[in-house]
Amino acid sequence: MTFHPRHLLLPAVIALGLATPAAATDTVKLRYLASQGGLAAHELAAELGYFEGTGITLENVGYAQGGPASLIALASGDVEIGSAATSAVLNSIIGGNDFVAAYPSNGINDEVQSTFYVLDDSPIKGIKDIVGKSIAVNTLGAHLDYTIREALHSVDLPTDAANQIVVPGPQLEQVLRSKQVDIAAFGYWQTTFEGVALKNGGLRAIFDDTDVLGDIAGGFVVLRRDFIRQHPEASKIFVEQSARALDYAREHPEETKKILAKALSERGENADIAQYFRGYGVRAGGLPVERDIQFWIDVLVREGKLKQGQLAAKDILFTADAKPASN
Repeated sequence: MTFHPRHLLLPAVIALGLATPAAATDTVKLRYLASQGGLAAHELAAELGYFEGTGITLENVGYAQGGPASLIALASGDVEIGSAATSAVLNSIIGGNDFVAAYPSNGINDEVQSTFYVLDDSPIKGIKDIVGKSIAVNTLGAHLDYTIREALHSVDLPTDAANQIVVPGPQLEQVLRSKQVDIAAFGYWQTTFEGVALKNGGLRAIFDDTDVLGDIAGGFVVLRRDFIRQHPEASKIFVEQSARALDYAREHPEETKKILAKALSERGENADIAQYFRGYGVRAGGLPVERDIQFWIDVLVREGKLKQGQLAAKDILFTADAKPASN
């Protein structure tokens, strides 16, 4: 699912007085759940040797079906790193979890986005046609779920007018071609699976999430606030080096594909799909802006899940340089 240097936005921990260490003062192991077909920025950073000498080690303890599962593991203390769509992160915070959005794990733009596909002969042409149709998504309560709701809202239709079916990423193409669903949604973190499906032909895009949301962070790598307080230097180094890896991927796409192929092979996954990796879609430097969070806060206020002013982006974003996030 499935993740730069120096001026990283990290506001929820401004009060923690983070320094700028060359290495953590203690040895810290960070456990995480991987995403099938993808490589998070912290995994890429580890492959590039960015954590060497910092006292930080990473441990893959399995796979997450989607962001909500990753956040449940983070809340329970089974992992130290979570990763999920911004909407899922906010819902988890609303539910009582004290999480901090460390940095954007992925973004959506003209190069990297989530796309909704139908078969070429499908009568479905646009958003208004998805009413009553079945849409395969990797999980509920996360990015694709909320993108569908926003798409329907944008054309003045009930946000629950489509039927979402949970399907693991590797099976998205199969369930669409076998007509078990009407539409398959390939998330921005699933461009490897999307690339294979497009190579096989016979699919047509009806809309993507940038049509609905614009240029925005798709999700965030998330840390618990108590972990940050206990390990402030390690948290800062973790974010800086992971963000540095995001910039590496943008500047060295072919080398990144090779690293992804190696990692997938070592995990027993299909390494060939690495050729379809299109990048993380995150702004240069990995910087979030307030809209990345505020957009979804406004959606949740509209839906009645939040009161106006109950949450603010600056209270959730984590900054290393003590500068507030800005649009």
